[in-house]
Order: sequence, then structure tokens, then C-alpha cells
Amino acid sequence: MLRTKPIRANDTTAPAALYWGKVMHARWRPVHHRFTYRVMSLLIDLDRLKQADRQSWLFGINRAAPFSFHERDHGDAKIAGLSQYARRLAAERGIDLSMGRVLLLCYPRVLGYVFNPLSIYFCYGASGNLSLLIYEVRNTFGEMHSYILPVQEDRASSTIRQSHAKAFYVSPFMEMETSYRFSVCPPQQDVSVRILQSSAQGAMFAAAFCGRRRALTNRSLLVALFGLPFLTLKVVAAIHWEAMRLWLKGVPYVPRFKQREI
Repeated sequence: MLRTKPIRANDTTAPAALYWGKVMHARWRPVHHRFTYRVMSLLIDLDRLKQADRQSWLFGINRAAPFSFHERDHGDAKIAGLSQYARRLAAERGIDLSMGRVLLLCYPRVLGYVFNPLSIYFCYGASGNLSLLIYEVRNTFGEMHSYILPVQEDRASSTIRQSHAKAFYVSPFMEMETSYRFSVCPPQQDVSVRILQSSAQGAMFAAAFCGRRRALTNRSLLVALFGLPFLTLKVVAAIHWEAMRLWLKGVPYVPRFKQREI
């Protein structure tokens, strides 16, 4: 079914939108290492999946399409629906999302393939205020862990700052005894996410994504298909390529072991 009216890039009420931008990784210890590459993320309203499915013939929800979003790629497969999954996690922490929105920022499937090192759920209460952030982290071993952090209501700026001890094995070149500091500007016309990782010796690594909103339309997806045709394959290839570069630079290998549960 075709849309009855066009979706504008500045329409922040659309059920799904794209964010074009760059991912940056920088390491300061034990060696200096930095890289940046272009990516395109998807922001989707988990309560309006049927509407999102009608935005473009190039985009599908829980079905095959050149670009697609599948709920089974995220969350807990035992719970039907990602929206309910996020609401259950919020309720377990005394946060009521019954009349609010749940938005997910992630990579879409491209030609059927996706890998999401980090997906972020933006959970809003009935008042429209952001109440909870869920940082869903995946590693290349097929494992997933979520950092579920309530948002303080008395924050003075538009940037949300949170922190948590590392509890999940991600990289074989990064020690476990570290902590994360998250700095997030929630998605509007722009979105930004910065994660600073520190050990007892100080800051050692930072990762960031900054993106500009674009409407999810036939035209924008065609541009993405030709401009970033191997988006998600590129993410996985970059992970392994940068790991090899770190190994060649002599960064110590950290053996994988059972992560600490929280």
C-alpha cells in the first residue's frame, strides 16, 4: 500500500526514520588506534510497526525486503513483541510505560543481513519524558547483554549522562575490569551517542555515533542501497579488520570467559 502523503525529513512523528552519520572509535591505551566510517541507522517506533511497514516498498517489517526490520533480531525471543519486552524490563524497575512510546535505534537488515553491536531503546513515559534507556550489546560470539538504566528526571541539559560497570565480554582486546560512561542526545533532527570506557588507570577507549535524520522513503532507501550497499556486512568486516590491526600493534589478547551477570 502506498502512502497517501509524503513524509518530510523534519517530520519527527513518522513511525520510522533514517539517521545518516559516522561511527568513530578511538583507543588511547595501550596503543593509539582510531577509525571512522559512514553508517546509516534506523529509528523505529515499536508500537507502530504496521504503519512503518507501509512507508516504502523497499522496507519491510518482519518480512523479506531490500531493507527490513525483524523483531527477532533484538530482545528476548521468548517474549512476543519488542514493545512488550521493553515495557516488561521497565516495569521490573518500577517504571510505567503503559501510555508512552518505545523507540529503537539500530541498524536495519540490508538484503537480509544485519549485525548490531549496539541497539538503543528510548523509552518514554505518558508525559512524553524519556524515562529509561536500554543499551542492548551484542558480540560476534552470538551473545547479547542489556544495560538497563533509568533516566533521572531532574537532568538540567538535553544530554543524558549515565554510567555502569562493564558486565559483558565484547572484544578480545579489551579488559573486563572497566566501566562505561554514556552520553546520549536523544533522536530529534540529530542523534548522538558517546561511550567512554575507563579503567583504574583512566580513560582508555571511546566510541561515538552522530547522525542526521532523513525521511524513510523510496528515494532515501534507493540512495542508501547504492551509497551503502553493504552496510551491515561492512560493520562486521570493520570489527574483524580493526581487531587484526590491534593484534599487529601488539595489544594483549584477553581470553573470553563467562561474563558477570547483573
